[in-house]
Amino acid sequence: MQLVVARIGRAHGIKGEVTVEVRTDEPEVRLAPGAVLATDPASAGPLTIASGRVHSGRLLLRFEGVNDRTAAEALRNTLLIAEVDPEERPEDPDEYYDHQLVDLDVVTRDGTVVGRIEEIAHLPYQDLLVVRKTDGGEVLVPFVGEIVPEIDLAGQRAVIDPPPGLLDDRAEIAGPRVGGEGRSGGRNGNDGGNDGGKEA
Repeated sequence: MQLVVARIGRAHGIKGEVTVEVRTDEPEVRLAPGAVLATDPASAGPLTIASGRVHSGRLLLRFEGVNDRTAAEALRNTLLIAEVDPEERPEDPDEYYDHQLVDLDVVTRDGTVVGRIEEIAHLPYQDLLVVRKTDGGEVLVPFVGEIVPEIDLAGQRAVIDPPPGLLDDRAEIAGPRVGGEGRSGGRNGNDGGNDGGKEA
């Protein structure tokens, strides 16, 4: 399974480094030196990471064969794509990659079918399950243990215990939801999302 793990930003310095917008919760694994990544557009890659470092809070990468600012700038806005085993799981049993949650059926504790998870929205304060309801509407379910007590990957379902009014709430998220390789860790109350949205 191929998942977007980063987007290349502007060139940094004159030796071929680029800034990257990280879209994975495991940059130390996905964006480590030696990693070979596919690209979108495909003509830009594949790219092999030669080195990486953090500078002023931003991750900088340098790729093999990209040795000057001109070559680095030519890669701007290129998406970096990693091959991920669809069976792979985060180490924390309360965390899930986005692709494991998307398309799960959503049911209440009493078995009432609510709908299906369409995507995961990673916000600064928590992760939200974006659920397409059986009536065609959309509901945003906070991915915290009190509201989502069970994720049954084998049974392909998420069990929710919605507070009063949640399933009637049509509130929209402000701002875009950007796809990526997010890892959702909200069931234990911690923010396990990324700045793009696990994701791997």
